[in-house]
Amino acid sequence: MATTKQRRAAKRNVQKAQAAAKRKRTIANLPQSTRRSLQLEARKGAARGGSPGHRLEDRNRQQLYETARKLDIPGRSKMGKSQLIQAIRKAR
Repeated sequence: MATTKQRRAAKRNVQKAQAAAKRKRTIANLPQSTRRSLQLEARKGAARGGSPGHRLEDRNRQQLYETARKLDIPGRSKMGKSQLIQAIRKAR
């Protein structure tokens, strides 16, 4: 049988784990408008057959990240899609 102190500690641990899960930016925790725009972007990529478009805006974040890696742009892992586009244009 667990003591009161042990039960409180276990409850705190569960609450910490739940709070951490809520903070994670998984697709399920994103706003619906953001999920919808991500879905539309994925559909556009699938319609192109998965190949990158000519414009940087037509590429997904992973493709932009690879381009930034080839250009050796610092801080690219923490950048979002729009920041990667700006950094690539500045580096070219």
